[in-house]
Amino acid sequence: MPAITPFRRQQGASLIEIMIAITIGLLILAGVSSLFVRNSRAHDEIRRANEQIENGRYAASLLADDLRNAGYLAEFDPSSMATPVSPDPCATDVASLAAAMAMPVQGINDVATAPTCLSDVKTGTDIVVVRRASTCAVGETGCEAAVSGAVYLQASGCNSATELGSGNVNTYYALSSSATSLTKKRVDCVTTAPLHRYRVHIYFVANNNVSGDGVPTLKRAELGPSGFSIVPLVDGIENLQFEYGIDSLTAATGMPASWAADAGSDAAWRNVVAVKIHVLARAATASAGYTDAKTYTLGAGVSYTPTGAAANYKRHVYETTARVNNTAQRNM
Repeated sequence: MPAITPFRRQQGASLIEIMIAITIGLLILAGVSSLFVRNSRAHDEIRRANEQIENGRYAASLLADDLRNAGYLAEFDPSSMATPVSPDPCATDVASLAAAMAMPVQGINDVATAPTCLSDVKTGTDIVVVRRASTCAVGETGCEAAVSGAVYLQASGCNSATELGSGNVNTYYALSSSATSLTKKRVDCVTTAPLHRYRVHIYFVANNNVSGDGVPTLKRAELGPSGFSIVPLVDGIENLQFEYGIDSLTAATGMPASWAADAGSDAAWRNVVAVKIHVLARAATASAGYTDAKTYTLGAGVSYTPTGAAANYKRHVYETTARVNNTAQRNM
């Protein structure tokens, strides 16, 4: 008869072993959680930095592109027009718009009182006005269709006594929101000259993107059929400063003879041939535990050192120079 194997009692973990296992598990969990938090914060900082870089570069590029086209008026050359007298950037009547065409770039330095068509403008920043026609004509591929009530420019190519042959610069072009007034002809004096949408863009820094959000934003007021409308362009733009390259008023060369933050006179504004653009871009959200102690220089004599809660944001200055091609070429 085989021997009977004695019954073996099953043994489990003791209370001490369970407590040790729990402690080890908690330590591992804490390490993993800490790693996750650090990775998450690093990811957020990378995202903030990428957004800041992209926004700053885009804002500078956007401004430069528009300034390069300032003064484009199709085939019309405004050189013989009278110098406008302190034109109102917010004017919408055709007579005022026509008079201001000879001043394609106009700036307001360190704004204290903003033009009436702007709102929420950040005090101490600069404003720049760009006047030009659209670089494409109505009906061309890729160009917008005619908009009812919008202002259009029509440059004459006809050397008749009622247009280019008149000796009166006011007959060399038509500027109107009414189709019945846009009757200028091409060089054959028969075909109707093309229509170019007339644009006035006013760039400024607003205190908020959306009312009360505290995110400084580059915005643009755009002339439209019902006056000016404000369009947010790039958030996180904290400051905007310009320096203007002014051609010689006595012997124009198409090159800057001097640089200034404020041209100082209507004749000088008319002869701006280049613009230095200084953009201070800030992250949209604060960085935990970060204090910005840097001083940022935005052109000659303009600097900014963040203090208080503003020092918790990372920021960077972006700079570029745009040649005002149409004015510079005409002056040459």
